[in-house]
Amino acid sequence: MFIRFGYDITISCPQETTLVSRMAIREARRPDLEQDEVIEVSPHASIHEFTDGFGNRCQRILASPGDLRLRGDGLIRDSGQPDEVNLAAAETPIHQLPDHVITFLLPSRYCESDELGNLAWGLFGHLPPGWARVQAICDHVNASIAFNYQNASSFRTAAGALRDGTGVCRDFAHTAIALCRAMSIPARYVNGYLGDIGVPYGGPMDFSAWFEAFLDGRWYAFDARHNVPRIGRIQIAYGRDAADVAMIHSFGPHVLKTFTVVCDEEAALAAQ
Repeated sequence: MFIRFGYDITISCPQETTLVSRMAIREARRPDLEQDEVIEVSPHASIHEFTDGFGNRCQRILASPGDLRLRGDGLIRDSGQPDEVNLAAAETPIHQLPDHVITFLLPSRYCESDELGNLAWGLFGHLPPGWARVQAICDHVNASIAFNYQNASSFRTAAGALRDGTGVCRDFAHTAIALCRAMSIPARYVNGYLGDIGVPYGGPMDFSAWFEAFLDGRWYAFDARHNVPRIGRIQIAYGRDAADVAMIHSFGPHVLKTFTVVCDEEAALAAQ
């Protein structure tokens, strides 16, 4: 299948402001592009591209006072298969983990796994290690947090989401990540595109967040919010939590004026 993805965002800066944007898809997905990803900034601004410590593609932008429009568009091939499920996937002993994976065992700003350690072991310590334990964590988070856009908060942590019992996709991901790490299962935060492909229409699109757990020597996608395998994930950025992968990080005040995200199957191409 083919998936059209993109965004159209306008922000307003009262003064000259440096921004860091992480809205280009991960390098690993670029070979799947049917049409190259287009990223436009208007009016013209100074842009410097770089790759951060997690391998995410970033654009550093010097915005002039006034409105700044950020637009992205791309067409990507996708298998059309739902997220892989491997019930036999085992936990990797910590002493056998690759060095770069160790950081995803540690507490981070939004994933206070140290604070949730006793809770995690009380809830999941008796379960067989591996896929079943990660899925049980997803089940618990899905049942403990009610999704509500109106209750979004950029300051809510995993412990806060469990306390509040409400949140958005990032809160589901943070909470599941913190509980996995508390059980010594490496887990990393992922944001990207996830359209309503193969499921009923869920309303206006937004960027989405989920997480990946490291089992049997590789990363697997899990989604504590939807809690079912989904079709068509397009990864943008990985990190310890949302603080590492902000879509737009502004080093100064700004106002969001317009925000549109698209991620839909390209039906006309699929029919050819």
